[in-house]
Amino acid sequence: MPHKVEDFLESDAFFAAMLHCAGEMLAIYHESPRIASIFAAQQRWLMAHAGFALHFGVPGEQKPGLYSGRFITFVVENKIASRNTAAAFIQEMIAYRFLRVVEGTADKRTRLLEPTDTAQEHFFKWLATHLLILDHLDSGGRYDRAVADPAAFSRMQPLIATRILGSDAVRNPGATYNLFNWANSGGLVMDYLMSRITEFDKSTEQVNLGKVSLKEIRDRFMISNTHLKRLFTQAAEMGSIGWTEASFKGDMWLSRKFVLEYWGYQAAKFVVVDGVAEEVLGPAIGKIASRR
Repeated sequence: MPHKVEDFLESDAFFAAMLHCAGEMLAIYHESPRIASIFAAQQRWLMAHAGFALHFGVPGEQKPGLYSGRFITFVVENKIASRNTAAAFIQEMIAYRFLRVVEGTADKRTRLLEPTDTAQEHFFKWLATHLLILDHLDSGGRYDRAVADPAAFSRMQPLIATRILGSDAVRNPGATYNLFNWANSGGLVMDYLMSRITEFDKSTEQVNLGKVSLKEIRDRFMISNTHLKRLFTQAAEMGSIGWTEASFKGDMWLSRKFVLEYWGYQAAKFVVVDGVAEEVLGPAIGKIASRR
């Protein structure tokens, strides 16, 4: 049977795996900052999932196909973004050559779009990362089976997308998580902060990260000093981050609540991926590893 959220919330092995996942997302960003910017904020990430799902075929709909009007309607109906934001996202993806017009559909009102090879390769990396981490936990063999089946990605992605869109635990895990993940590049900054955790004791109120350079974060994620300080100030006012000395000086810390929000989000997301993997690829082998 697929794992449950409770399995992952009680597993130190999963906690270590989700920090590894954060590092892998950062590695994808550095490999291709432009396409990885899709994952930099939740709204863009959800719109990317929506686009792929429409392309491959949303469960319950008769005919697959990614059209601009259909995408905008889907995004609005699922409360991801406004019509203007959805339309701008489509145009951005075409301009960056992550989407292309299918030949023979020149009419802009009804032109059929499809992800380019580059977009598909990077999105598969996202799925592959999650499958490999699940396999590391329980030796389930998901990744090998997905690679062996050319149709696996196209079958899994729409199911993952629709279940993520319907999951409040994934879309709304907590106030601080939402603050970061709805800000431009905020999701990447959050992943970076979480990747700095070396150990986590649930009984302590704060997790010390050591010295964290704001300049390094600005340069690494191409975020302005004003935007970064505003984001950190808001989080600090919520009691979710802080410093051992005056603001932005000394060691940086994250609150236990913030870390648990992130843990809860990752657990819910991995449960979605695991459930779809079992549905499409078949049952995983083994049980979650215990590293306590």
